[in-house]
Amino acid sequence: MPMPPMSDIAILKRELLGLFGHLQKIRKELAALNPPGAPDHFGSMSEQLDQIIAATEGATNTIMESVEGIDSLMGEARALSSDPALNKVFDQVTDRVNAVFEACSFQDITGQRVTKVVSSLKFVEEKINSVILTWGREELTKVVVEIKEEKDEYKRFLHGPQMPGQGIDQKAVDSILAQTEIDKLFG
Repeated sequence: MPMPPMSDIAILKRELLGLFGHLQKIRKELAALNPPGAPDHFGSMSEQLDQIIAATEGATNTIMESVEGIDSLMGEARALSSDPALNKVFDQVTDRVNAVFEACSFQDITGQRVTKVVSSLKFVEEKINSVILTWGREELTKVVVEIKEEKDEYKRFLHGPQMPGQGIDQKAVDSILAQTEIDKLFG
């Protein structure tokens, strides 16, 4: 087999080096996604989104149960009233109750959309884990990764709602706020 012209070899070398450089960049990015000892960002995102679905569902159920109770009380009040003007008000309240029920349908749609996002995150996580297994976690840890620090110095204190069983509970917050030392500061 004849050797290709030198310019073709140079082009091939340049392209291979470019691909190698690109693969090195991907290795660095993969190492940054899940360095040893760091929290599992993908798993955490999925868990947070699952908690959003659960919290939204719980709040929606509470709203709907309360509105059902209001509707029931309105039915009882309507049965006791023969005043046409008052019955008009009862009809308006019933219309508002029905509007609340319709508005609560957002939870089902939101849950479906968030579930799609969770599925996509899990798919990406599986693919990244597959690549990590292919290269080997040890190999990825050899790559020096610079993790950018947050620009907002207070952002590290903002953790938002905690997962069940994590963070401090309401009793601890009440205890902190009830401290007499704090009260003394404000006289």
